[in-house]
Amino acid sequence: MNQIEALGADLRRVVRGRVLTRGDEGFDGARRPWDLAVDQRVAAVVEARDAQDVAAVVGYAGLAGLRVATQPNGHAPAAFDDAILLRTGNLRGLTVRPGERVARVEAGVSWGEVLTAAGEHGLTPLAGSTGVVSATGFTLGGGLSWFGRRYGFAADGVRAFEVVDASGEQATVTAGSDPELFWALRGGGGDFAVVTAMEFDLHPAPVLYGGRILWPARRAAEVLAAFRAVTAEAPEELTVWFHLLQFPPLPELPEPLRGLSAVTADVTYLGDPDEARALLRRFDRIPDPIFDTRGRMPVANLADICAEPTDPTPALLRSELLHGLDDATAAAMLAAAGPGTVAPLASVQIRHLGGALARVDEKGGACGHIAEPYLLSALGVLAAPGMEEAIRERQSAIAAAVAGAASGRRPFTFLGHGEPAASAFPAEILARLREIKRRRDPDGVLAGNHPVLG
Repeated sequence: MNQIEALGADLRRVVRGRVLTRGDEGFDGARRPWDLAVDQRVAAVVEARDAQDVAAVVGYAGLAGLRVATQPNGHAPAAFDDAILLRTGNLRGLTVRPGERVARVEAGVSWGEVLTAAGEHGLTPLAGSTGVVSATGFTLGGGLSWFGRRYGFAADGVRAFEVVDASGEQATVTAGSDPELFWALRGGGGDFAVVTAMEFDLHPAPVLYGGRILWPARRAAEVLAAFRAVTAEAPEELTVWFHLLQFPPLPELPEPLRGLSAVTADVTYLGDPDEARALLRRFDRIPDPIFDTRGRMPVANLADICAEPTDPTPALLRSELLHGLDDATAAAMLAAAGPGTVAPLASVQIRHLGGALARVDEKGGACGHIAEPYLLSALGVLAAPGMEEAIRERQSAIAAAVAGAASGRRPFTFLGHGEPAASAFPAEILARLREIKRRRDPDGVLAGNHPVLG
């Protein structure tokens, strides 16, 4: 029996979930992340059945001198060479306590499932733009939600984490029971413990207005001007995102979108639709909209606004936080992103931040606050061989165009492949996270996708 076969045999003795090692049928599919741009060359994959399996894997790895990388589905993968890849997608528990405005979810639950369950009670979690990512992974990185301007980071709404620590022990972590670890888990990533479940606040959303207006790309300058004007005076209940999009020429897309270069304004408003329409009136003056989906909508349909891909995709992301978006920066960004199309990129997005995200919360977690009012991200999809160089060149050109307004930081969940955690945190927060990591996991058993010691 070789070393890999022995590893598989050992793991099968300590867990009840499925174990696959190199050479096993199905191993390549099991190790493959949602983001197919990363080749996760792991030694074994364990599909945990429950928290006890998680504890057994981590405990075994510590004794064997191995690392454990945890993923529900792999939206933020890394090249975890020779690690044990711990899949937590089978941990499916979901409970909503509407009277307390609280939800408890296990690690494999997606935001789409939480949105549906909470929406039945006129409540919403602080979910992001897509429903397919895990609520836990999103929150460990801080979590920039549609409703962050009103309620802050998703991580700061957590009440408790159920974890397995680096020694394989299970615990419930709260502000009272373990304030240091509780702080680190709220935005510091997956370096400090494996989260098997979490309990977090829900927020009232008796009325939600939202949707997308889409124009041909030739209207980009007008849409960006309206975006800047609307966001300059937006109340915290209103969130607007600007998007330049290149739709692929796929037959399954409807004819108006197939191969289209487009620009959009994507919006949500926690309040009366008439108030929202008044706040967004500048967009109504822009001619030639191809469609406008804005209206009163159920919370469960939140992910429909951006309609992001739900199938595994190889992608490259580059992001920049911007101190502002003045005339020169806006014009330079549009020139670098085009002209006419963002191809070979799939999208260039500017999110309006501010509000509660910019306020210092003394009781908040490692996600801290974001003083910059805008987040720019440029996404390329590796749809064919040889595209990487062209995608990175366009991303670099856009980054250079906005360099005068960029702070040099990115939110943790917007780090690109291989970017260090240092790019996401101020120096004092990074130093504190590193100290906690060294103390809590001195042998480096737990491998985060963007390690704080990297």
